[in-house]
Amino acid sequence: MSAAAGGRTAAVFQVRTRPTVRSAGQVAALALLVLASAAFVASGATGRAGAGAVMFITVGVLGLGLFGVGLLRAVGVLLGRRPVLELDDTGVRRPARWPLPRRADRVLPWPRVAAMCALRRGMAGTRRGEQDYLVFLPSAELAEAVRTARRSLLVALTLPDVSAAALPGARDAAAWCFAVDPAWDASLKEVVAAVRGRHRVPVIDRRKV
Repeated sequence: MSAAAGGRTAAVFQVRTRPTVRSAGQVAALALLVLASAAFVASGATGRAGAGAVMFITVGVLGLGLFGVGLLRAVGVLLGRRPVLELDDTGVRRPARWPLPRRADRVLPWPRVAAMCALRRGMAGTRRGEQDYLVFLPSAELAEAVRTARRSLLVALTLPDVSAAALPGARDAAAWCFAVDPAWDASLKEVVAAVRGRHRVPVIDRRKV
């Protein structure tokens, strides 16, 4: 995470996800599945010829392809630590997910950021618990609607596939919704401060009301 620099040009503010036990466990689990798939192929290739051997080899090859790709992606994400959010002088940047190239990043220019909305989904005490989100709202009309909409309608800002009929413009905003992961190396408060250090953006806090 980069701190804002003094002067007229602010440094790029990057938010990354810290490696966790869960992410390391995912890599280990996928590695075991790749090894198991390889064992299926070896067993089919060295065993007696027949339908059983063909089935073992087929299942093993499919597993190698499926779990191998998953393992490569998990290792790339874990070691590459590509930012999940960037703020610079041009606007809000959503970096492309690895292994896509950075030229596939999406940028929301500051003039199109009408407001930020912090909201919360989920229920305390449940297994999945509560999840905070930060949404960059691309129009003043949507920002005004978000200020007064029922909290139950705000879920449309976090799910691009949810019908936006009850909250017009929510689908466009959902493309700029970031789930605030506890593993982020910056808090929600720090991200909001970094945004406001670059552009005067109103903040709408709908986490509790």
